[in-house]
Amino acid sequence: MSNGDSNFHIGDKVVYPNHGVGVIEQISSRTTGQIVEQFYLLHIKSSSLKVMVPFHSVPTVGLRRVVKNGEIQKIVDFLADGECGSIADWKDRFRENSERMRTGSLLEVALVLKALLMQNQAKALSFREKKMLERARYLLVSELAMAKNCDEPFIEDLLTKALSKASLRFPEASEFQA
Repeated sequence: MSNGDSNFHIGDKVVYPNHGVGVIEQISSRTTGQIVEQFYLLHIKSSSLKVMVPFHSVPTVGLRRVVKNGEIQKIVDFLADGECGSIADWKDRFRENSERMRTGSLLEVALVLKALLMQNQAKALSFREKKMLERARYLLVSELAMAKNCDEPFIEDLLTKALSKASLRFPEASEFQA
């Protein structure tokens, strides 16, 4: 574990891409024959899911620390005034957005959110794109709330103000309820 970014400790706040924020609850090892493998046990906040991530898989799955303040401001600034192109064909757009969501980068998630909001202004989103918008919204709000150590409504207000500068409306969580 020479890479400082993938060396986590119990209590660290981390992001498991496409699942959201969690906390490292335990570091354990398992022996199979002569091989000893170490794991991080994560508790995913949203679903109360417990996930075991082997040390050697950390780079592959994209486990990373929660964003820092400097990155938060970049994301807010991007949502307020960053340009955001969109692909016309929904299948290509969906594939590209899915790839962005899998990167684990919060800026990429913000890009997906903004692109889908812009697309929604032009034409109604497909069911799958609405689900992706809901996921992007959740990932953005939950990680920023954890990073700033504040409540989610505060972050929702921050994102609403930022997006309004780009003439976009931040969707309420209740809009996604069935």
